[in-house]
Amino acid sequence: MKVPMFDMRAELAAVRSDIDAAIARVLDSGVLIGGDEVMGFERELAEQLGVDHAIGVSSGTDALLAIFMALGISAGDEVITTPLTFFATAGSAVRLGAKIVFADIDPETLTLDPAAAVSACGPRTRAIVPVHLFGRLAAIPDAPCPIVEDSAQSIGAGALRGIAAALSFFPTKNLGAIGDAGAVITNDAALADRIALLRSHGARPKYHHIAVGGNLRLDALQAAVLRAKLPHLERWTAARRGHAAHYRELIAAAKLPPELRPPVDAADHVYHQFVIRAPRRDALRDHLRAAGVDTEIYYPSSLHLQPCFASLGYRTGAFPESERACREVLALPIHPMLPAEALAAVVDHVARFYKSGT
Repeated sequence: MKVPMFDMRAELAAVRSDIDAAIARVLDSGVLIGGDEVMGFERELAEQLGVDHAIGVSSGTDALLAIFMALGISAGDEVITTPLTFFATAGSAVRLGAKIVFADIDPETLTLDPAAAVSACGPRTRAIVPVHLFGRLAAIPDAPCPIVEDSAQSIGAGALRGIAAALSFFPTKNLGAIGDAGAVITNDAALADRIALLRSHGARPKYHHIAVGGNLRLDALQAAVLRAKLPHLERWTAARRGHAAHYRELIAAAKLPPELRPPVDAADHVYHQFVIRAPRRDALRDHLRAAGVDTEIYYPSSLHLQPCFASLGYRTGAFPESERACREVLALPIHPMLPAEALAAVVDHVARFYKSGT
């Protein structure tokens, strides 16, 4: 059977009537930018996540950018983060002129090693950005600077611990829009107000610009769709956790070689991805592709080795745990609409790969 990484049609079908009604509500209102839908979503999101403020923005990338802008990060400042993450974690700070300083990951959790992050701190450090990779909460470094959580993959995993967190509602996320969308959550009223200002070109009132911001707004249409889907998030998260538990049972029963390692479990893990480690990753992926099983590599290259960061002076071997992970990680399908037989088929094909001696 063919097993997709994500099935958008199946997810939308489960809530299609609610989404259709939300879209119709926006079109009937004639309010496409801002308005009641955005404010309603912000209020409902903050309540569900247990924070004081949620500010809707245009993407997870712009959520990070807005936080960095609101913190005043600029040329000459340094921002510390993990090299095993999506590009936006680092790119958003670099766009403001900041220098990215990477610190290696913990080999078990694949998240930022807090001790390494603290060791990388210097007089110009303005923020540390732990990434809750694949839905698992990262440890928070004990450092004398703001902690900005990259929670793009971990909505609902736990309470806010930093000064702010960036959320992504890219369509394939645990809570996905029907296009790009994001949010910032924080308990800091002044920071929330600053981000709300900056997302609309720093204008307050309209056409009176007291700061240089950007067009970082969340559209009313996306807000309405997210409001329709938000009540289902806990159920979908429970399904992801159930799939992860079932994968572990199937992997144990298949008696796969110890070189294949499932992700380390944690009670608060929301399993945006189920990422195994396999030294023969590329051959395994080819085998699964031929069998109709979609997989993905998050991420094929550690950020410190990206060409655009060559001027930072990092070389191969600078962050061995991140580099090793990039050679071994493989994400298996885990979206909440997967039937149990699909999970069994995935593990069966993995087992066949190892039995074949490939």
